[in-house]
Amino acid sequence: MTVATPTPTFDAPGEQSPDQIAADGEAHQLRGLEIASLLEATTLVVLVCIAVPLKHVLGMATAVKVMGPVHGLAFIFYIWVVIQTVSAGDWQGRDIVRMVGVAFVPFAGFLNLPWLRRQRKRLGAP
Repeated sequence: MTVATPTPTFDAPGEQSPDQIAADGEAHQLRGLEIASLLEATTLVVLVCIAVPLKHVLGMATAVKVMGPVHGLAFIFYIWVVIQTVSAGDWQGRDIVRMVGVAFVPFAGFLNLPWLRRQRKRLGAP
């Protein structure tokens, strides 16, 4: 005699399907990527548009000496978050190139934020 194993249902309040749990995790990663992108983009703009001109126009090399390492840390953090996000989901090559490429162009990180938000909403996240 074979005993049928009931198929789990996720209709009870507070229970989520495994697919929903995975989507929530990816949405959380994308939110972290948004924050890292904003941080990296801000430090790049400050470095390129404020610190470098201060150095070359007014001779204030300290601005670059401070912002250079700050941006370097923000860049490394951003790339680390990109790697985590990509490894946790199913990403196309062009999307990966886009996420890495925006870290090299001033203001591109800001322009990338709406795309990241659309990706998060696609997963059903607020």
